Amino acid sequence: MIRKAFSLLALLLFAGVTQAASAQTTPPPTTLQRQLRKFEFSFQGAGIFNSNVTGNVIPGFGAPDQGLSLTEHPSNTFGMVMSIDFPATPYFGVQFNYGFSRYDENFEGPAVANFDATQNIGATPTADYPVQADVEEYTLGYLVEIPYTIDGLQPIFSAGFGPMAFKPTPLGGEEQQEKARMTYYYSMSFQKDLSHKFGLNFGFRQLFFLAPDFGQNYFLILKHTTTYEPTAGFYFRY
Repeated sequence: MIRKAFSLLALLLFAGVTQAASAQTTPPPTTLQRQLRKFEFSFQGAGIFNSNVTGNVIPGFGAPDQGLSLTEHPSNTFGMVMSIDFPATPYFGVQFNYGFSRYDENFEGPAVANFDATQNIGATPTADYPVQADVEEYTLGYLVEIPYTIDGLQPIFSAGFGPMAFKPTPLGGEEQQEKARMTYYYSMSFQKDLSHKFGLNFGFRQLFFLAPDFGQNYFLILKHTTTYEPTAGFYFRY
C-alpha cells in the first residue's frame, strides 16, 4: 500500500514538473501578436430605414424642371455591415466599416412630371421615377469600448465619416450614373462574449448625407437626408 502511494506521488510530481517545464519553454507573445489580438471582426445584418426628403430642383444648372418641387422617397430594405475594430486602449480605437444594401430611390412630384419629353420619365403630377441602386458604404471612425459591462454586455460607441456610393443596377438603374456622397455616422452597440474569441453584438447606427442625384441636374435638390440602421450579428477576435 505504501509502495503504491509512493508510486502515485512520484507520478504526480513528474506530471507537475513536466507541465512547468512546458510552460517555461512556451515563448511569450511578440509585440505584433499582442497587437493582432486586439483586432475584432464583426458581421452584422442591418435594417435599412431611409428618410424622405423634399426640395426644389436647384436653378442655374439648365434642368428643365428647375425650381419645381421634387421628393426623394427611398424604399426600406435589409442590408449588411462588416466592421474591423482596433481598440488600442479602452477609450481610443479605430473602426473601419463596409456596408451594402440595394433599394429603389424613388423620385416623385411636380418636377418629375415636367421633365423634358426626351427623358421619357413622366407625364402626370403623380409621376414616380424609381432608380434601383446598390449602395456601398466605406467609413472610418473613432472607437470607444467601455472597459466594464452592464449585465454582461459591453457598451461600444463610434463615430466617423467616409464615402457612400450609389451604383445604379444594370436592370433597374435606368442607365443613371454612379454617384458618391460624403457620409457621416455614429453608432451605439453592445457585445456579449461567448468565449475569448467569439461573441454576439447588437446596436443602432445613423448615417447622414446629401440625397443622391446620380449626377443629373434634374434630380439636384441638395437636401440632407438620413438612414437608420438597427443591427445584430456576431464578432470574432484574432
